[in-house]
Amino acid sequence: SKDLKGAMETLIEQKRQKLSTVEKLDEHMDFASQLIFAQNRGDLTAENVNQCVLEMMIAAPDTLSVTLFFMLILIAEHPRVEEEMMREIETVVGKQDLQT
Repeated sequence: SKDLKGAMETLIEQKRQKLSTVEKLDEHMDFASQLIFAQNRGDLTAENVNQCVLEMMIAAPDTLSVTLFFMLILIAEHPRVEEEMMREIETVVGKQDLQT
């Protein structure tokens, strides 16, 4: 737990340094950036920011995997929706192979 907390503090500090050197903030405004700016304004403490980022890192994989699982189940149960989704993807991406 102490190692994880230290790693989070290091990552947040790296993010803070990156934000201080970028020219266009709008390209780097994610949730962690919003938390850092809230701390700079005095709306949050450093501990609040660390805790929020830590909870995102721990909770996000679980909620994301459950959401994706149910989404795939629903798509499998509704073939017409799946076909529409595939047409939409082909419209946007074309016939090229998708890459991860």
